[in-house]
Amino acid sequence: MPKTVAGIDHLLAQSEKYLTGKSVGLVVNHTSLAGDGRHSISHFKSHSGFTLHRLFAPEHGLYGTAQDMDPIADEVDPLSDLNIKSLYGKNEASLVPDSALLEGIDNLVFDIQDVGARYYTFIYTMANCMTICKKAGVRMVVCDRPNPINGTSVEGNLVGKDWRSFVGQYALPNRHGMTAGELARLFNADIQCDLQVVPMTGWNREMWYDQTGMVWTPPSPNMPTLATATVYPGMCLIEGTRLSEGRGTTLPFEQIGAPFIDPSKLAVRLEKDSQLLPGVFFRPQYFKPMFQKHAGEICAGLQFHITDRNQFKPLLTTLALLRAIAELYPDQLQWRTEPYEFVSDRLAIDLLYGNEKLRETLFDADFSLERLENSWQEELASFSQLRQEYLIYF
Repeated sequence: MPKTVAGIDHLLAQSEKYLTGKSVGLVVNHTSLAGDGRHSISHFKSHSGFTLHRLFAPEHGLYGTAQDMDPIADEVDPLSDLNIKSLYGKNEASLVPDSALLEGIDNLVFDIQDVGARYYTFIYTMANCMTICKKAGVRMVVCDRPNPINGTSVEGNLVGKDWRSFVGQYALPNRHGMTAGELARLFNADIQCDLQVVPMTGWNREMWYDQTGMVWTPPSPNMPTLATATVYPGMCLIEGTRLSEGRGTTLPFEQIGAPFIDPSKLAVRLEKDSQLLPGVFFRPQYFKPMFQKHAGEICAGLQFHITDRNQFKPLLTTLALLRAIAELYPDQLQWRTEPYEFVSDRLAIDLLYGNEKLRETLFDADFSLERLENSWQEELASFSQLRQEYLIYF
C-alpha cells in the first residue's frame, strides 16, 4: 500500500523552507497528527527553531468533542498550557480571529483534515484565518492533507452569491474534489495573503483515504468513518429538513428517517430511480436517535449501502431520496426553520443547496432528477476550468 506523507511532516522536516521569523500560531484540532502519531502541538512545543505562541480551534473544538453548531469557549490546552482561541463561538463574529491575536506571531499554521464537501466548515475557518493574516501581515502556512473521497469527482451546483454562509462561503460545488491546500490557493486569488502551502507526497487524485496508508481520525463527532464522508456531500442536505440524518446513532448520514415513513414503501419508490443512481442500494431500516432530531423515537427510513464508490453520486442520490419522500409524504416533509450556522433570514436547505431552486421545485409535478443534474453542468464546467489553475497533484 502506498504511504502518503502529510504536509505537516514536510514542514517539520524543512521548517526553514516554509516558515519565517521565529514564532508560530497553530490552527489545529485532534486530526493534526504527524506521521509518528504525535500531535502538531507536541512537535512545535519542542521545536528548537520556533516558539509556539498561541492555539486556535475550529468547530467541534481542539479535541473534536462538541456536536455540530455547539459554541466552543476559549480554553487552555493541557498538553501545552497555551491558550486556545475558539474560532466557533456564540455568534458570527467569533468565526474570524481578531488580528490583535496575531501580534507576536510570524506564521499561522493550519493543519486540519477536511472531508471534501463544501458544507464542512474547516475550510472556511482556513479562509477566515487567511484574511486576517493578510490584514496583520502574518504568513499563512497550510499543511496539506488528502481529500478523503478522492480528488477527481465533482458534483453539484455552485453556491449563489445570495446564499453564501459558513456552509458555503465560496462558489464551490457540493463535492469539489480539491485538497485544503488547493482550496487555499483558490481562495487566495481573492484574499492575497502571504500563503505557503506545504504539499503532501505519495498522494494522487484518484486515491481514497483508505489507500493512503494514513490512520483515519474522525474529523468531527458525526464523521466517524470514510463511509460517512462518502455519503456526506449529499446527505448533509437532510440537515435542512425535519428528517433525522442519523445523528444520535452510530450511522450518521448513512441512514435517514422519521417516525412517519414506511421504509419498505420508500425503498420501492426509490427503485424507480435506480438507473440514475449507480453504486448504491437502499435497505429499509429502523433506528432510534439518542439525541437531536426525533431523539428517543423510533424512526423508519433507509440505510445507504455503497457498492461502487467511484460511480456513486451522493448529491443526486440524496435529491432522489427527498423527491421520493416529497411524493409519498407531501404534508409531512418539512424544512428546518431554526437559525442555521448563524443565519436566520434564509432557510437551511437553501444555504446547503446553494440557492432556492431545490426547495421551490421539489414538490412540482414535473420535477426531474435528470433535468436538475443537467442544470449543474454549465457551472461545473466553469468551476472545473477554474479549479485546474490551483491543483497541486496530478
